[in-house]
Amino acid sequence: MLTSVVGYPRIGACRELKYASEKYFKGEIGPGELSAAAGELRAAHIRSQKEAGVDFITSNDFSFYDGLLDTAVLCGIVPKRYRDLGLSQMDTYFAMARGYQGENGDVKALAMKKWFNTNYHYIVPELEDDMEIRLSGSKIFDEYAQARADGTETKPVVTGAYTLLSLCRYTGKKTREDYLVAVTAVYREILRGLEKRGAGWVQFDEPAFVRDLDGNDRDFIKRLYQGILAEKGSVKVLLQTYFGDVRDVYETLTGLDFDGIGLDFVEGRQTAGLIDRYGFPKDKILFAGLVNGKNIWRNHYAATLAVLRALRDKGVNTVLSTSCSLLHVPYTLEGEDRLPDAYKKHFAFAAEKLGELRELAQLAEEEDSETAPAFLDNEKLFSEGRDCADPEVKKRLARISDADYTRSPERKEREQIQKKALELPIFPTTTIGSFPQTQDVKKNRAAFRKGEISEEQYREFNREKIKRAVQWQESIGLDVLVHGEYERNDMVEYFGESLSGFLFTQKAWVQSYGTRCVKPPVIWGDVSRKKPITVEWAVYAQSQTDRPVKGMLTGPVTILNWSFPREDISIRESITQISLAIRDEVLDLEANGIRIIQIDEAALREKLPLRKSDWYKDYLDFAIPAFRLVHSGVKPETQIHTHMCYSEFTDIIPAIDDMDADVITFEASRSDLQILDALNACHFETETGPGVYDIHSPRIPSVDEIVTALRRMRKKVPDDKLWVNPDCGLKTRGERETEASLINLVKAAQIIRKEAR
Repeated sequence: MLTSVVGYPRIGACRELKYASEKYFKGEIGPGELSAAAGELRAAHIRSQKEAGVDFITSNDFSFYDGLLDTAVLCGIVPKRYRDLGLSQMDTYFAMARGYQGENGDVKALAMKKWFNTNYHYIVPELEDDMEIRLSGSKIFDEYAQARADGTETKPVVTGAYTLLSLCRYTGKKTREDYLVAVTAVYREILRGLEKRGAGWVQFDEPAFVRDLDGNDRDFIKRLYQGILAEKGSVKVLLQTYFGDVRDVYETLTGLDFDGIGLDFVEGRQTAGLIDRYGFPKDKILFAGLVNGKNIWRNHYAATLAVLRALRDKGVNTVLSTSCSLLHVPYTLEGEDRLPDAYKKHFAFAAEKLGELRELAQLAEEEDSETAPAFLDNEKLFSEGRDCADPEVKKRLARISDADYTRSPERKEREQIQKKALELPIFPTTTIGSFPQTQDVKKNRAAFRKGEISEEQYREFNREKIKRAVQWQESIGLDVLVHGEYERNDMVEYFGESLSGFLFTQKAWVQSYGTRCVKPPVIWGDVSRKKPITVEWAVYAQSQTDRPVKGMLTGPVTILNWSFPREDISIRESITQISLAIRDEVLDLEANGIRIIQIDEAALREKLPLRKSDWYKDYLDFAIPAFRLVHSGVKPETQIHTHMCYSEFTDIIPAIDDMDADVITFEASRSDLQILDALNACHFETETGPGVYDIHSPRIPSVDEIVTALRRMRKKVPDDKLWVNPDCGLKTRGERETEASLINLVKAAQIIRKEAR
């Protein structure tokens, strides 16, 4: 039994790539030093897998920012506005990812969206009608050569041609059909280049195959890959799919000249059934994704071995694989010395999953595997009970009635009540919540955690920061203020620390996008609120001003989706538990005089099933009511906001409207305000604030730029429903750019108000 890893984390166990990249952005190191740091990381990652005994190790899974962007650049998909900057190849790449504002010009970054059903974000390539698609780089060849020179044979990976064309944005009249020939030629050249360098395998990642596909898609896939594989030479091609099953194209894929096909047995509901129904070709290798690449719980060996035995009995030539790239889990449990072994023994991060692959492969070769020590230890782990149930939480869940999901009066009536109570101007201005987490803020938090300062010193520092932030917001003319969230490390971890049922790690960082990493908490048991979480800070901020200050909360769906969830209860039950806990916080904020409460659901779209037929029965039918449960108990005068970002929301606008919030802010600037048409077409009733500028870029938007965006918005959104705000929180930005951007935002709103009179 051989083993394979779809991909490996790349940010560095101690976030080395993050720090090196940020030094490069600041001009503290040059491109050579950044490339050297990257080379060391790649070598270390491949060495870790080789030492763990992995047979099929992947190369070219490393990226400075995003793998899909890497593939686009490899194919020459670089829009003219970035080429015209005249920057180096590396700086052009970063301009596409982050935007650019300097001596050579001023361009926004490409759009950024969620990578299928994960919290990883990809950069959306743009295809222009006059763009020449051609092999334009050597990254895939160079990284294969580096690994080989270090003594390791790898399977280079590249995003598959169909997924690339499916995720691109087409800016002109051309469609994917118009690019088929050119893209086919590029992928043929990739195969020839790898053959020339002696590669035995190449991996084409095609997660788009697990979405809903029709006859036209199947025909396109067939023509695309018949062309690509026609000249594959001696290189063997692994088609790797993940995040679901390939029910719509299984027969098409097995009929093509792939040497291996990777199928997801973890999230692929029908994967096993497809093999039962249609069989699996004898001349191909099945790369069976049985070790979960997205969650951190230990693999249950008995269940996995049962699948491997069933495949063996069918005569399927099988390689044991991860279900997807390990990019979505932390590096290793080593160093998590504050987490008791009683908890850690239930978890497997990337390094530990390599060990699971090795043990499972060994057990699969043993005739009496059920008596092997590794198997018995694993069975003991799964037979032990976990201390994770709370009877009071169960009782409260049982008491929920249909009335608890309904707020009264209806939104139209509430809207008029709130306009009278809040007395906000037309086009009210606000921010999404967080302000820059400067070094002094981080040092204060670290000093408190280390016991170097008292709790009162810690709190006094934060109160002073809040006071200054409120005064500054007033001074520039913002209408609805925020307290800045200086006390928060992360929008999910911060809340989890005040909720029962959560566990926290020290170093379990996971890449979210570019240099941005998150440290998701683990939902270990039943969830309830232990104490008020945000009330003290919101009340203090409100005491500093007569203008409304938003209470800032993270919603239940986002808390669940940005944590590592339990696998012993349903997602529905987990979300409902968290909803009740956040509901308690909402009612406490209202009771303490907070008139506007924002409940962020940035990750609403994240766990939406990839197939539309599963959207409601498996997700929206309980995720949307869970949000309503959080706020249904407040008074009509209390205005409920929510925020969503970096996902494709246009196809679920009716469900979002059904959340029954009073105001919804969306990320919109990177996607060129495309959401406006969907809002208009669906007769969206909620007041809304499409983001007027991109906070994930260091560039400062001009007043004219924001005015232009607002004028476009007014054509799609009624004046009395339009808010003015950035597209996300400002935590990751610097103070100078934040202040300049918000000043321009307020000036732009004032111009639009005059135009509306």
